[in-house]
Amino acid sequence: MIILDTGATLALSQGHKTLNLLAGNMAHTPGDLLRIPALCLMQVESEDADAAQRVLAFSSVVVDPLNTTASVTVGTMIRDGYGGSDTCHALYCALPRAEFTGMSILLTDREERYPPGVVTVDIDSPGMLGFH
Repeated sequence: MIILDTGATLALSQGHKTLNLLAGNMAHTPGDLLRIPALCLMQVESEDADAAQRVLAFSSVVVDPLNTTASVTVGTMIRDGYGGSDTCHALYCALPRAEFTGMSILLTDREERYPPGVVTVDIDSPGMLGFH
């Protein structure tokens, strides 16, 4: 599962070349989706009007909802000092879940926000799409 945090979502909405290529390629691969935590999308929209509309125009993008379980877990993470609401929702989405098999990858513009053990990829790293 590929997750975009607030920074990656904002970059996608502003035309980040590599992320746009990724979103376009994933649209042609059945079952492959980019997941945006709802609180990350909320933060992006609060910073840039119509950013959510631009991001949700990609058919490969889905929003990970803040359901009851997520609300409690994200609240606990915030209280425990893991970051703001959007960062903690992205962390929650990266945790192993029964409905997703395999490893989650969190695309971000700030890898240092996340604790060790979370697989993060900087959206500006040269090898993000396998090119060096």
